[in-house]
Amino acid sequence: MQPSKKAFRRHRQRLRDLLAQRFFDTRYGRELLISGIGARVLTMTVDCGDHILSFSPADYIGKKIYRKGNFERDHVDRLLAILKEKRLLVENSTLLELGGNIGTQTIYFALTKAFSRIVSVEPDPRNFGLLRTNINQNKLDDRVTLVNCAAGESEGEIEFFQHRDNHGKSSALRQNVADCKIVVPVKPVRTILAQAGIALDEVGLIWMDIEGYEPLACRSMELLLARKVPLYMEFSTCFYGVEQSAAFVQYLAKYYEDGLIFREDDIASVRVRDIPLDEKQFDLLLYDSSI
Repeated sequence: MQPSKKAFRRHRQRLRDLLAQRFFDTRYGRELLISGIGARVLTMTVDCGDHILSFSPADYIGKKIYRKGNFERDHVDRLLAILKEKRLLVENSTLLELGGNIGTQTIYFALTKAFSRIVSVEPDPRNFGLLRTNINQNKLDDRVTLVNCAAGESEGEIEFFQHRDNHGKSSALRQNVADCKIVVPVKPVRTILAQAGIALDEVGLIWMDIEGYEPLACRSMELLLARKVPLYMEFSTCFYGVEQSAAFVQYLAKYYEDGLIFREDDIASVRVRDIPLDEKQFDLLLYDSSI
């Protein structure tokens, strides 16, 4: 081949690669690329600006991170703004995170430096491996303690169901026949905190996202609820059923009077005893307005 033809081919390849890079860096291009990655690619790592994240490209959360650069980071920012406004943020306190998943919210909280320590609890071994990787590669291991277990009333083991397509939907409650059943360790929250060297009065916020297991987890941390530690969680009538939801509301009302309901485009105040039972799912902040 003549030199001019070789040079033309190289130029054409460079132009093709440049155009492909620009296209796959658009929102649509990223969506197309992440959707087309085959099963042989187990994990990916991306630069998200002020941190990096490793994830499974087959997972719902991983796909969203790749497309948007974050996974619901605005939820963390919104909550912290409300806690500051209501003067509920305690300096040098600890965040207890139940349902750390792969560490997205863990990292977002850590980057704000709103808490001096974070204890992140995650039972799913698939998620926990990525959680540990993400905390280590962002050099946050000096402030974040990772615990690979579920939170429950007593120490032992429980059945746990891994969601195939959305690792964030894995739960101690089976949701689909295709879920993979495994056994994971379970510990009461008081034991988790004691083993992490955290006193109860050091906990300044509980962040809980555990797919329907919230009533059992709450019973394992009644001492924290009695201290009226702000509690942010997903309230899921679709998991509990109306009867259990009503019982859960009565249980929570023994410890908290005030709450905020977070819907897609709305934040509404609510008395805890009046938490609605006719909605499928919403995020909920419980707190003590008298503090």
